[in-house]
Amino acid sequence: MILLSPAKINLFFRVLRKRSDGYHEIASLFQAIDFFDTIHFSFSHADSLTCTDPALPTGPENLVMKALHVFRSRYSLPSGVTIHLEKNIPSQAGLGGGSGNAATALWGLNELAGRPATPDELIEMGAMIGSDVPFFFSSGTAYCTGRGERLEPFSLPYPLSGWIAKPPFGLSTPLVYRETRPLELPAQDPLEGLSRYPYFYNDLEPAAFRLEPRLHAFRERLLGMGFDSATMTGSGTAFFCFGKSEKTEGIVPFRSIQRPPNGWYSESLSFIP
Repeated sequence: MILLSPAKINLFFRVLRKRSDGYHEIASLFQAIDFFDTIHFSFSHADSLTCTDPALPTGPENLVMKALHVFRSRYSLPSGVTIHLEKNIPSQAGLGGGSGNAATALWGLNELAGRPATPDELIEMGAMIGSDVPFFFSSGTAYCTGRGERLEPFSLPYPLSGWIAKPPFGLSTPLVYRETRPLELPAQDPLEGLSRYPYFYNDLEPAAFRLEPRLHAFRERLLGMGFDSATMTGSGTAFFCFGKSEKTEGIVPFRSIQRPPNGWYSESLSFIP
């Protein structure tokens, strides 16, 4: 079995406060996009993970292996599972590549096991692995709150198409959150952000720019190329851009996509209003 594992962007990202459990309370409008990794599943004598990116660990710390462990703790599979991950989505980009891999692994394992888990149980298992994982079990667009694990459906008024640009350096997500100062951020009501859509902003940008000043220059260069907007997604370092530019070399085009009911994402499922 072969499944596509999508990336996401945060059309807006609000950091409300730091919680007593160490996480941050956030509110964000998530959107799945047609920028994919590919995951291959097959039965074998033992569980294993391989990856086309030699820099990516394939041991128990990998989110795909965490998904396999969580799934096996609840449901049985007829044998071991070999998983091969073809990576295209860059790491430390804010595109949710690892989270999408974990969600796709849970979906694929559930298919291999005969669908014992309900959608709500897949979301619950995803939340055990990472804050962004549950989103991928939505329809492809969702207003996410809490740590990001609470999902509310949202319908975009029109399909999105734009560009993903990532500089040749990354940032640690935990480090960006540690540097974030919620009390110094503009007091924007995220529900107003929904009502004012399209309204793009990211409360993690100030922390990311303090940690990596080259990011500010990178955004200014994107705007200088003719794009109407360039907004960092997640904890960075990638930006999503809208508008037109004559210079798109090294920049990835994207479209919004939706997950069909009872199915998984595919390249043909661009957003249909």
